[in-house]
Amino acid sequence: MHTPEQPLKVGVICSTFEYSFQGKTPSFRDLQETVKVAEEIGLDSYWLPDHLLYRFGDEEAGCWEVMTALAALAPLSTNIQLGTLVACTSFRSPALLARMAATMDEISNGRFILGLGAGWHQPEYEAFGFPFDHLFSRFEEALQIITSLLREGKVDFEGRYYQLSNCVSKPQGPSPKGPRIMIGSRKPRMTRLVARYADAWNTHWHTSAEQVKEPYAQLLAACKEVGRDPNEVELTAGIVMSLLKDDEKGENKNAISGTPEQIAQSLREFANEGVKHVIIQFEPQGVEGLERLAPAIKLLKQG
Repeated sequence: MHTPEQPLKVGVICSTFEYSFQGKTPSFRDLQETVKVAEEIGLDSYWLPDHLLYRFGDEEAGCWEVMTALAALAPLSTNIQLGTLVACTSFRSPALLARMAATMDEISNGRFILGLGAGWHQPEYEAFGFPFDHLFSRFEEALQIITSLLREGKVDFEGRYYQLSNCVSKPQGPSPKGPRIMIGSRKPRMTRLVARYADAWNTHWHTSAEQVKEPYAQLLAACKEVGRDPNEVELTAGIVMSLLKDDEKGENKNAISGTPEQIAQSLREFANEGVKHVIIQFEPQGVEGLERLAPAIKLLKQG
């Protein structure tokens, strides 16, 4: 067990998929309201997913594009951090994604977190014409390009999948080394990339703090392997939460739930396992869910 050295940061991820706001497709006005309420109730971060399409059998749902949406939301908030959970490096060339991230850093006045991932949902790759082979190798090359451009402002790169000659990234936003980079992953090979390149790591999706122990041990081992101080990598955890009304009762083994006091205690347990930042995937989506979460956040902030 770890004694938290600083208050646990808490964020939420809001859906941009069709039918996901209690059967309704979220409009931009809905997202506007959620980011404003998230900031009002004291949340530290607000995240959107990066997908183009979900297709499972006969079920299909589209969604809004993440970087466009976040760029529009940034001027509507003041202090809350904004992030991608996670931007798929297959959907945009890595050099272009680095420029988009630097621009988001400028628009948000340094509040943007670039969450990155390799992608996984094959139907959207096929539908939009992206190659689905060698996802890890493609991600590794993309990550090297993105980190070089954001942190050093330039790169020459000759890889199997990407080639760049005298590529520069300027102007840069207010963050001296570009926005913070978070990698979302589970597999050991990806954890080694986290240890080498990332500012933060997201392990997901959890329903108890106990589930963080094994991935955290993997991160410590990976940092030791590459010679990096693990304190330089912020451990974040995606958690699933079902938020009930005061008069509702129920047990959901697939989500954290309970009274505001119980939810606040569940969040403290993540901090005790070394987690610095939790990102809540919550139901019901929208302002209603955030308002149900607010009492627990208040209790947590009070210590």
